[in-house]
Amino acid sequence: MPEASAALTPAQVRLRDMWEEHMRHEFATKNVAETMATMVEPAHVNHVPTMTGGTGMPAIARFYERHFIPKMPPDTVTTPVSRTIGQDRIVDELIFSFTHTVEMDWMLPGVKPTGRRVEVPLVAIIGFKDGKVQTEHIYWDQASVLVQIGLLAPAGLPVAGVEATRKVQDASRPSNTLIERAGG
Repeated sequence: MPEASAALTPAQVRLRDMWEEHMRHEFATKNVAETMATMVEPAHVNHVPTMTGGTGMPAIARFYERHFIPKMPPDTVTTPVSRTIGQDRIVDELIFSFTHTVEMDWMLPGVKPTGRRVEVPLVAIIGFKDGKVQTEHIYWDQASVLVQIGLLAPAGLPVAGVEATRKVQDASRPSNTLIERAGG
């Protein structure tokens, strides 16, 4: 992760380590109980574009068990772009990449697997209480995801597909392409 570890306070290191443990249990060990052990009440998870997640530990555990952890494509990768750590909050900017080979209730509710590759910028704002994860607000560009899986045609719409990810990865790529495409 692009951060200066030497500049972090011991409290910030603990937050970082707790968040990384939480993510390890979500994506690597796929262990709901261990994921929940990193959290504290009053907890809530909100995937903003699809309003999926839960409020309270029982609802979040149910969500993780039924709709999130087992609904992750096996080739899912999160690639760090930037991280900001405060006193009680972490903001991670990531590239979230996967091949849509499984139903993903949390990101694409009701959409059957398309087999298409998706790469989308994602921002996670994580709140902490007593050194544990209390809140997760996760944002991504749903239109970009829908373009990449073929459910939304970008022609005539102010939306991008994987180009949005490429621009995050390389700031020298052209800006204003949607304006130009619209004739502006």
